[in-house]
Amino acid sequence: MHVLILGGTTEARVLAGLLDGRGTRVTSSLAGRVAAPRLPAGEVRIGGFGGAEGLAEWVREHAVDAVIDATHPFAERISFNAARAAATAHVPLLALRRPGWVPGDGDDWRDVASLEEAARALDGFRRVFLTTGRMGLAAFADRPEWFLVRSVDTPDAPMPARTEVLLDRGPFTLDGERELMARHRIDVLVTKDSGGAATAPKLTAAREAGVPVVVVRRPPVPEGVPTAADPERAAEWVRGPG
Repeated sequence: MHVLILGGTTEARVLAGLLDGRGTRVTSSLAGRVAAPRLPAGEVRIGGFGGAEGLAEWVREHAVDAVIDATHPFAERISFNAARAAATAHVPLLALRRPGWVPGDGDDWRDVASLEEAARALDGFRRVFLTTGRMGLAAFADRPEWFLVRSVDTPDAPMPARTEVLLDRGPFTLDGERELMARHRIDVLVTKDSGGAATAPKLTAAREAGVPVVVVRRPPVPEGVPTAADPERAAEWVRGPG
């Protein structure tokens, strides 16, 4: 059996290890947007497919039996292309999605639908901790606030005029997030609802400091695509059709 994992996430790497460890042929496809990605077990390809049609052709040419979309929860275009390609190539598709974050007692979360709406929600704040990744900063380019932008690789321009860039990769510790937010006098945190434990400590640090959090909602999984919440359940799904 040959499984194609559309990867780039921690869950994708874990799943590749589970499948490879039990003898399943697995190919992980990485978008190539990170300069030094952590490579998973099994075969690896880097780069795009050329849209849904290109992905469907690759699936057919390489005798793929199942596709698992384990991309970032906000990789909406890739997920849409995966759904179209799987339908075209007549192979089963599963979306591996870590659960989203849920606010708790003491949290001050402002729910928004897009980065543009998040930018508009910053009125009245002065110092912003922006953790939405290196892409999409154009939505904040005209804002007057001071920004601390954290990303794995150097962000793309345009970006806010008053910006300090912090290149770092999770997982992050609670003590580290507390210190970072206090040192930079952060008064609002902006994040995407990516879920997972690796970057969740910033939410706890914000709650403890009384810092509001602007949370960008994740896009829905394409209609009709089944989901799994963790790599173990995704591996069981593969065992079913296999």
